[in-house]
Amino acid sequence: MTVAVNRIDRLFADRSRKRFIPFITVGDPTLEATYQIAHALVEAGADLLELGIPYSDPLADGPTIQRASQRALENGVSITDALQLVGRLRESGMEASLVLFSYFNPVLQYGVDRFFADLAKFGADGVVIPDLPIEENGPAVEAAKKYGIHVISLVAPTSESRIQTIGEQATGFLYCVSSLGVTGARASLREDLADFLGRVKASTTVPTAVGFGISTPEQVKAVAPHTDGVIVGSAIVLEIERHVDQLKDPNQSKEAVEKIKTFVHQLASALQ
Repeated sequence: MTVAVNRIDRLFADRSRKRFIPFITVGDPTLEATYQIAHALVEAGADLLELGIPYSDPLADGPTIQRASQRALENGVSITDALQLVGRLRESGMEASLVLFSYFNPVLQYGVDRFFADLAKFGADGVVIPDLPIEENGPAVEAAKKYGIHVISLVAPTSESRIQTIGEQATGFLYCVSSLGVTGARASLREDLADFLGRVKASTTVPTAVGFGISTPEQVKAVAPHTDGVIVGSAIVLEIERHVDQLKDPNQSKEAVEKIKTFVHQLASALQ
């Protein structure tokens, strides 16, 4: 099997420019809305999209993303829908890197090898599995390598002695958790964040991207000097939530998507 060069590797080949990585939940509030929003995010300046597969027990996610998952699950959105959405985005000509975010149980139920084969088939570049520690990710990593997919590792301030091990095993990019606890917008960032990010960068050869709690252009600008990419999730999902009714209405959805695009453009522009 010939595996193509992964888009994430191409994206970060030039470290001179910071990358903007937004997160949205697939199917929130509808699959069609997610498709339209995904294109708007790229137009707004996104370099890589993180697409969350809705799950009933999202342990790492705060209330904002929990509500988004619930809205998607009420529509019956599944892991298959997420994969097919990736395929639809690729068929539409989208070239941005696409990474799925999933807890391990849906992957296990779907079948590990089948999941990574379908990631490659539909055009995804990687996956984040927050509840799969590196000590137990062997089968997933083996399947990922087989199909040219990156399993994106997470590293947190509490990782301490494990930072070096996680950094050495990382591929694609290393997802740095900027704050303790679950996802969610924060009024301020940790005072020791720069020190933590410095230790992570010293542990690995792959690019780093920082997320969890980053929600304003000012915060994006503040963390940018210490990382290769900035991830924003809850703030964008909350903006989607504010326009749920309009996004569901074909007569109002275009206007709602434009408002979300403007919001995200302000965040992405902070990196320039």
